[in-house]
Amino acid sequence: MTFDVTPDPNATATPSRLPVFDADMCAEDMDKMMKNAQAASNFLKAISHEGRLMILCHLASGEKSVTELEDLLSARQAAVSQQLSRLRLEGLVTPRREGKTIYYSLTDDRPRQIMEVVYDLFCRDD
Repeated sequence: MTFDVTPDPNATATPSRLPVFDADMCAEDMDKMMKNAQAASNFLKAISHEGRLMILCHLASGEKSVTELEDLLSARQAAVSQQLSRLRLEGLVTPRREGKTIYYSLTDDRPRQIMEVVYDLFCRDD
């Protein structure tokens, strides 16, 4: 598995899907941009911990119990619960209780999409 992230000087540039912002933006558009930047920043902070990133990796394939996550991560229950709590606070995971067992799943598709990009950038063997 390679993790070389050096840009390829021979690669052709792909057109950006990002909008172009300029000094003529109206105040309403600037406010919207700032709110979106704050939401994006909070999302990126939530996934910036390797434990939370690994939890999201495992949940991308489907719902898991806390015990399953402990086993998959080789981590103690307290550590897994702490990371799940942060992900839940940010609205990235949703708990479901069945008897004494708590299961977690991704709240929406955003974490899965990010995990796919991270996988493509850092984990895929080409």
